[in-house]
Amino acid sequence: MAAAAGDESDFLDSIALAEERFHGEGYQEGYSEGNHVGITEGKRYGFICGTKMGLEMAGYYGFAFTWKYILQNTPDTKSSKRMKTLDSLLRMIKNFPYEDPLYDKLHEDLDAVRAKFKQISSLLNVVPDLKIRAEKSELLF
Repeated sequence: MAAAAGDESDFLDSIALAEERFHGEGYQEGYSEGNHVGITEGKRYGFICGTKMGLEMAGYYGFAFTWKYILQNTPDTKSSKRMKTLDSLLRMIKNFPYEDPLYDKLHEDLDAVRAKFKQISSLLNVVPDLKIRAEKSELLF
C-alpha cells in the first residue's frame, strides 16, 4: 500500500505540475504570437505613415519646382524674394532625413517644411489644397 500511496502522490504532483507547465507554455505561445502580431502591425503602420509623409513631401516639391520654373524669368523684386524662399523650401525637402525613421527631429523638420510651404503660398498669394492619401495625392488651387 505504501507504493500505491506514493503512486497517488506522484500522480497528484504531475497534475499540479502539468497545470503550471501548461500555463507557462500558454504564456510563452501567447507572448510570441503577440510579439509577432505587434511587429507586423507596427511595420504596416510605419509603412502607411511613411507613405503619407513621402506623398506630402513630393507634393511640396512639385509645388516649389513648378513655381520656381514659372518665376525664373520674372525680374522684379518680389520674384527675387519668392525665388529665394522657393530655393529654401527645395533645399529643406532635399535635406529631409527620409532614410532615418529614428531621427529625433523628424517631426520638427516636417513642421518646418510645412511652415515654409505656407510662407511661400502666402508670398505667391495662392491657397493650395493639398490632399494626401496613401493611394493618390493631388494639389489643387
